[in-house]
Amino acid sequence: MSYLEYAIKTAPTGWRKILYLNWPLVLLLSAVAGVGFLMLYSVAGGSLTPWAEPQMKRFALGLTVMIVVAMVPIWLWRNLAFVAYLIGLSLLVLVEFFGTIGMGAQRWIDLGFMRLQPSELMKVALVMMLAAYYDWLPIKKTSRPLWVLLPVVLILLPTGLVLTQPDLGTAILLLASGGMMMFLAGVHWAYFAGVIASGVGGIYTVFLSRGTTWQLLKDYQFRRIDTFLDPSSDPLGAGYHITQAKIAMGSGGWTGRGFMQGTQSRLNFLPEKHTDFIFNTLAEEFGFVGGFSLLLLYVLVIVFCIVSALQNRDRFSSLLIFGIGLNFFLFFAVNMAMVMGLAPVVGVPLPLVSYGGSAMLVLMLAFGLVQSAHVHRPR
Repeated sequence: MSYLEYAIKTAPTGWRKILYLNWPLVLLLSAVAGVGFLMLYSVAGGSLTPWAEPQMKRFALGLTVMIVVAMVPIWLWRNLAFVAYLIGLSLLVLVEFFGTIGMGAQRWIDLGFMRLQPSELMKVALVMMLAAYYDWLPIKKTSRPLWVLLPVVLILLPTGLVLTQPDLGTAILLLASGGMMMFLAGVHWAYFAGVIASGVGGIYTVFLSRGTTWQLLKDYQFRRIDTFLDPSSDPLGAGYHITQAKIAMGSGGWTGRGFMQGTQSRLNFLPEKHTDFIFNTLAEEFGFVGGFSLLLLYVLVIVFCIVSALQNRDRFSSLLIFGIGLNFFLFFAVNMAMVMGLAPVVGVPLPLVSYGGSAMLVLMLAFGLVQSAHVHRPR
């Protein structure tokens, strides 16, 4: 028996759980957050305020939340999954009546000390609910129509509420993560083939209707599609954001202009430089090397989640870890695709790097659930 194994076995229960934490994952999350602090310091012109310092405090609080959540047995989180889903759904309904409006959208609840975005909580609550559902459901019933319909309803309810805010990006993430959870749980591929075929047919029909008497979208919505496909068609209007984002990325080259030397962000050409488009600031200052390094950190986080899920023999824990890892992947994949012009701009932040309170705290809570599943896995 090695000294480390002996120390773990002889330590008090609380300390033993601390030692059982997936510490490489903690270090990776801290490294990603550190990149965020550096870039927020840069876009503020070499100042910790107004973005870097609050972000550091939130991450410190998030780490505390993650460790506290990790200490709670995973079976308790499984039992609370339905409660978490109901709370998330209730908060989304509450936003409809008492939500705070910002940038034309009603997505937040003002708590005084912070603005809570319930849709962020719903991303985690939905994964918990679906993991608990498929843990309860016998595997042989997974693909039967009646038992497929219930999770579809569980996914569509919050998605519909989020769409009314409006928040298309989060709605797409809820649909995608919910669908992937069903796939991971073993729902037959034919259901997904039908959904994909219907989606492709729907998109084709939308484009086919353009200029007809039965046109399915408004003219301005078609103009947005045109701008996404060709931003140069309206460089000073709808295509301004993505045009400036591409200029920032391209000007970084292989190694970048240097820390705090990015002209697009420093001269305020780059929109939302501390939130949605912070990756472009990184690419301009540190080039391809900096952008690839951050992407590598993200991939390593996903790898650790996959390994932890595969090692876990508890079905709920395994599905939960896969679901949270998938959500994390969708966050950075959609954001990076968006700021590079590969996807429409839908307002999805870069996880742990973009400035924001709700997104960071909820993400750290989610990784606390991953750690709880890891700490309390059957050994």
